[in-house]
Amino acid sequence: MKIKRIFAIIAVVLLMALYGSTIVFAMSDSPNAVYMFKASIFCTVIIPIILYSYILVYRVFGKKESDHTDDAKDIPKK
Repeated sequence: MKIKRIFAIIAVVLLMALYGSTIVFAMSDSPNAVYMFKASIFCTVIIPIILYSYILVYRVFGKKESDHTDDAKDIPKK
């Protein structure tokens, strides 16, 4: 359970950095600011979508608790 919390904190920090960079690029006067702004907006939208799709795929194809078999049950008793 602790690993999920760590990944959630990392995701929040990443999204906050993307939002902050989007604001900085929007106010920047650099000739490349337009391209960096577009890339930042793209990443702000696409990264959460990709993370959500990974979670859904893992739920569907990941290990389930019912898949575990007890080795003691497989051994025939004499």
